[in-house]
Amino acid sequence: MQYRYFITALLIVLLCTITGCNAVKRVPDGEQLLMKNHILVNGKENLAANIDNIPYQQPNNRLPLINAPLRLYIYNWARPKIDSIMQAKAIDNEATRKFWTAILSRKQLDQYIKFKIAFNQALKNTGEAPAIISENLTKKSAERLDEYYSKNGWFNVKTDYSIKKDSLKKRGEVTYNVTTGKPYMIDSIKIFIKSPEADSLYNHYKNLSNIKSGKQYKLLDINAETTRLTDLFRNNGLFHFDREYISFVGDTVDTNHKANLELYIKNRQINTQDSVYEEPLKVHKISTVKVFTDYSYAQRNDVPKDSTNFNDYKLYGFEKMKYKPRFLTDAIFIEPGDTYSDEARNRSLIRLGQLRTFRYPDLKFTADPADSTGRSLIAKFLLTPLPKFNLRANFDISRSTIQQFGIAGGGSLLIRNLLGGLETLQISGRASIGASATKNNPDAFFDITELGADINFTLPRIFFPLRTGGFIKPEMSPSTAFTAGFGIQQNIGLDKQNITGGINYKWKPTTSNNFRFDLLDVQYIRNLNNNNYFNVYRNSYDDLNTIARTTLSPDSPLYDPARENPEELGIPTGAQQFINSVQNGGINVNPDQLLQVNRIEERRQRLTEDNLILATSFTFTRNTRSDIFDDGFTSFRAKLESAGNLLSLAGDAINLSQSAVGNQKVLGVVFSQYLKGELSLIKHWDFGNDNILAARAFGGLAVPYGNSNSIPFIRSFFAGGANDNRAWQAYRLGPGRTDSPNEFNEANLKLAFNIEERFGIFGDLKGALFVDVGNIWNALDNVDDPRARFDSFKSLEDIAVGSGFGLRYDFNFFVLRFDVGFKTYDPALSKEERWFTNFTINDAVLNVGINYPF
Repeated sequence: MQYRYFITALLIVLLCTITGCNAVKRVPDGEQLLMKNHILVNGKENLAANIDNIPYQQPNNRLPLINAPLRLYIYNWARPKIDSIMQAKAIDNEATRKFWTAILSRKQLDQYIKFKIAFNQALKNTGEAPAIISENLTKKSAERLDEYYSKNGWFNVKTDYSIKKDSLKKRGEVTYNVTTGKPYMIDSIKIFIKSPEADSLYNHYKNLSNIKSGKQYKLLDINAETTRLTDLFRNNGLFHFDREYISFVGDTVDTNHKANLELYIKNRQINTQDSVYEEPLKVHKISTVKVFTDYSYAQRNDVPKDSTNFNDYKLYGFEKMKYKPRFLTDAIFIEPGDTYSDEARNRSLIRLGQLRTFRYPDLKFTADPADSTGRSLIAKFLLTPLPKFNLRANFDISRSTIQQFGIAGGGSLLIRNLLGGLETLQISGRASIGASATKNNPDAFFDITELGADINFTLPRIFFPLRTGGFIKPEMSPSTAFTAGFGIQQNIGLDKQNITGGINYKWKPTTSNNFRFDLLDVQYIRNLNNNNYFNVYRNSYDDLNTIARTTLSPDSPLYDPARENPEELGIPTGAQQFINSVQNGGINVNPDQLLQVNRIEERRQRLTEDNLILATSFTFTRNTRSDIFDDGFTSFRAKLESAGNLLSLAGDAINLSQSAVGNQKVLGVVFSQYLKGELSLIKHWDFGNDNILAARAFGGLAVPYGNSNSIPFIRSFFAGGANDNRAWQAYRLGPGRTDSPNEFNEANLKLAFNIEERFGIFGDLKGALFVDVGNIWNALDNVDDPRARFDSFKSLEDIAVGSGFGLRYDFNFFVLRFDVGFKTYDPALSKEERWFTNFTINDAVLNVGINYPF
């Protein structure tokens, strides 16, 4: 393929460029390029990333594996003083100017000069200037190391440095020698809190302190304790408390390496026009909760026209209220009589925002004038409703290998607060028409159609026959969704009808943990044009023709005389009759050909079978990532799915109809019965400087039983592709050690392991090196091919290994990804040829994806 030639050329150019570059090309005479920093702590080199990044001056960034400072080379390509160079060469030099103006006009010459200057500047901006050793920055770096160790308890630390210079090669290294001395340990801790109520709170929770006698002094512990105390006071009623009220003072003079700490927490300071006075911090309680359901800035001084009380909440509307108080107050976690809490405030605002009903919910607290002690607060929720109806539409014109011309359109209608309980109803539809205009049908006009519609009705609570409030509380953001949909395709593949429906529940006990329970997940798929199978899956058809040509006479009636190639089986009759004759012995073939024909027919039956799936599943997800900037986190996902048990029980009771082999049928379709489990673990390590190590492990098994001998195609596993083993295209790897040419290879057992190092190249362009390991197999189903089955741990010999490299460009809102995968270990080959046989550019697979693979 053409992209392989592009990759080859790119690698050659990159290699030649790197090997031919001079890193010190822009280093002035008498200066040295910083090659490495050595940090010796008490005589031993410290390679920890957090220590290594302390010096202000760092060596130029290098690409892993080839260890080349690519950005430095790009910078060196730029010419210094390009403006004066171009002026002297192209303008001031009369002979040169006349030569170029004879070829180009003066205006074009000026544009060329501007382009050269702009390109030169782009090289500088993209590249990285040489890290030239600076005595001043080296001294400041030593002081910075002193500061780091001092903050961690080594108050007598002393750092000196030495610079090793190679004037001939213009290169140098800096060595920092850190002598820490003996660390200081925390001895006594004295507490001075002016407010009696703050003092009482502190003493009640002081056993949770991050600062303990006998521990080494660390500024991080001081900061952590400051944060803990701020959260403690703000979540236990001290409404006016501020982080700035906390201060720590330490005494280390003549203490024999012991640090005596004093904690001061001052009172609230109030500024008046003429003076500043203190007021003791007090515990505040919520006396009243007011909810304005249709607030707008224009109405801030208006008098509400509608009001009601519900469970001590006061609700107001400037128009007639449209929300049922019970469900609206379920989203508010502040109650009259509660002690003030930042946590309750934040949870309330987050939950109100999740309802998709209000725009930027606001919450204000004011002193209750009825309380002369000043301890009571009135909480006012100011809710601005979003429009009840939201209509969206889209239109698309396309062209593809299937459609010579296509028109598609769709739209959705979102209805908020449908029944007054903050429910949302979303109705969406899609339709398309297209013209195939193939060789066999050149005059086709709009012969491809697709229609579909979906309904999603979501409630911000658990709607279940049994009470769940004891363990699924409103603060867990519960929701219930009822979904239904249908789709119809005509003259696309096998012409499918697809009907789906379901009931699912979601809740989130913590910021990291998520639960999803699909009580009902229904999918009905019916293929209406099975006779078109061999027109769609051309690889299977070509393999079948190859076998037919070795066994049939040229004038066989199984060939289709109307086809362009006279020795091609007719579709569908000729191809199907040939398969049947081979399988019943009417046509003699060798054992390998018989195995191949059986595999083709098995695949045809599998991809043309109708499916009825009635499943229940439970999914648990844990993700420790705090925000999009957190690059060191763990993600775990476990899912268990069961299908067909309810239909099986019903079938035994009402005596459902049966297929020819005795399987029970509903609506004329054999329903699926299986048990499926999946486990996924993702771990990221952040080493700083855009250097991240990411790993993933996945395992999945689906076991058919009862009414099924195999797993439905749409519920099976596949291997390969941009988010899996990138050395194989999607669906092209496996099962096992088979070398199947089928368009879609799948199985019911999957193992996958990935590891990837991600690093910065320059700016928003990142690089990656990766190894992908995994495969799919058939296990405990009706597949008999030993090459595709997982029979024991010995089958792990058939696991595939891919490796490669990639580029990523971060557009902030998404990442565009290019990965090149090489077949490192190919289980489809003989054992002695599996390693590195297909490890070539010609066999490489280019993957294009959005965002990171895991």
